[in-house]
Amino acid sequence: MPYTAQKPPRPRTADQLRREIPGWGVDLDPADRPSVPRERTDLDTGAHWDFPERQEERQPRERSIEHKFLPPVFGTSIPLKGLSGKVRRLAYTRYSEARAAHWLLLLAGDRIDAWESHLRSLAGPRPDNPLSETGIPAELHGHGITSRREGRRADLAHQWMDPLVVAGPWVLAVTGAALAVRALWRRRS
Repeated sequence: MPYTAQKPPRPRTADQLRREIPGWGVDLDPADRPSVPRERTDLDTGAHWDFPERQEERQPRERSIEHKFLPPVFGTSIPLKGLSGKVRRLAYTRYSEARAAHWLLLLAGDRIDAWESHLRSLAGPRPDNPLSETGIPAELHGHGITSRREGRRADLAHQWMDPLVVAGPWVLAVTGAALAVRALWRRRS
């Protein structure tokens, strides 16, 4: 259904709904509803349009296959980019929002985007600082070690993975750089 100034018509009448759904219409009496004065439909809505002006779509936006078109106004703060953008676009163009594949692809796109951000950081002039950004200094002076020994922390179940997740990209990047430098050095010799 497109966006219009008028309220869309009800598909079924109140009598039909009352017959089909037990308990439907118990609040039809205005005396039973405290919000009746706010529900007046005879007032002017203030809408000066029959169909709202649409925001310009400068680049293709992801849109669920359940919807005919984008809403009149939509966010454009983070356009899709790289491999993560391709994965997210696949989720929107191929699968319904009711399918698990749609959401799993969006999760995979988020993980890929995180890796892409790590790689961009490593290639830039100021790479991420894995020690300060992962909270290791807080572990040393914020009773982190004693709380791990006493076993009341929620992150104890996955703490064995933390070094792999945090240090993994850095180890791979340093190893890759060392191998590249070694290969260049051997070519020159």
